[in-house]
Amino acid sequence: MTFDRPRTLDAATAPTFAAVTEELLDDVYGYLLYLTKNWAVAEDLTSETFEVAFKKWRRFDPGRGTARAWLLAIARSTALDWFRSDARRRKREERAEAAGRRSDEDAFGEGFSAELEESLRALSAGEREVVALRIVLDLDGEETARLLGISMTAVSTRLSRALTKLEERMRDHDVVA
Repeated sequence: MTFDRPRTLDAATAPTFAAVTEELLDDVYGYLLYLTKNWAVAEDLTSETFEVAFKKWRRFDPGRGTARAWLLAIARSTALDWFRSDARRRKREERAEAAGRRSDEDAFGEGFSAELEESLRALSAGEREVVALRIVLDLDGEETARLLGISMTAVSTRLSRALTKLEERMRDHDVVA
């Protein structure tokens, strides 16, 4: 039995992170979309995957495996972390509902219009959480990310989507000109 020696690449032939990203972005996104069955979550996790990969790029060894396998392993780990985090969040929400701390009659805040409260209720719990932390409590992105256990990119994306949804719903109520 013979073994091939690991490929050795010099700096001139080693792939760059930008080239690998451009080549494999669709593969990573497709894999995460398959796992999550949700395009928004898949986009968030794809950005987290490449953020982690960028930070670890110096440790990538093309002699040990392909960049595709390496990135998909990071994507899988990122997705599994998200699934665990989402399950914990759902359990917290179920406990809060069971304890009666949150009811539909409770207002989000004093002085909110009925339209704004309705629009806030239409957001997912994760989106409301980011809006509350970033807008209401005025935390910065880094603090919010640390508190929620997600990346700053995911915080920014989630906040952007939430604000877009709020703006669209408020426009439907003729509140925003």
